[in-house]
Amino acid sequence: MSTAPSYDLPELSPRSAPRRSFGSAVGRWVRRLVLGAVLIGLILVGGTAFRVWQVARITDTARADAIVVLGAAQYAGTPSSVFEARLDQARKLYEQGVAPAIITVGGKQEGDEYTEAASGRNYLMDQGVPGDRITAVQEGSDTLLSIEAVSREMGEQGMRSVVLVSDPWHSLRTRTMARDAGLEAWTAPTRQGPAVITRESQLHGITRETGALLWYQLTHFSADFPYTAGQ
Repeated sequence: MSTAPSYDLPELSPRSAPRRSFGSAVGRWVRRLVLGAVLIGLILVGGTAFRVWQVARITDTARADAIVVLGAAQYAGTPSSVFEARLDQARKLYEQGVAPAIITVGGKQEGDEYTEAASGRNYLMDQGVPGDRITAVQEGSDTLLSIEAVSREMGEQGMRSVVLVSDPWHSLRTRTMARDAGLEAWTAPTRQGPAVITRESQLHGITRETGALLWYQLTHFSADFPYTAGQ
């Protein structure tokens, strides 16, 4: 009677299976952590973008000590269309009695003859706002430095509350910085000009300000990205 040949099967190392199991578990956890980090990042960016859009829609005309106009480009003393839209909004608020004073703020680029603040003050005076109602804070090369300069000036004048005028998408970041600087701040942004007239400029503004606000909240430094939707 013949018998079937027998074969000796190699024995598995008792440690090999647990190692493969442990490696698979680590891989699953790494993938979960990466996915979780991506989701948190998307929620953070999306939530910030929504807040930028939400605050941009707010126009608060409660009475304040001063109206502050954030500077923008000027050319030989003539405000750019972006800056002009902000200044016109500030003048309207002043005429409505929102505040008894206007503060223009902003320094100048290398080679400029005029500061943004001086250009803004001159423009407002040409539009009929009394010169003694306008203070030009001629410093600040970015939003944060401008807000800090305004806070110091207002403190010296015994003022505390402020209505901030800028582009709609800039509102949340300027308000956040102003409140961090110790001011009671709310916003009444412009509703005209290159920053708001096209879908492209609106999307550009929201995207830019989302990144800038996240950077400020992370580092407490300013990040003013160039405005490319038109001047």
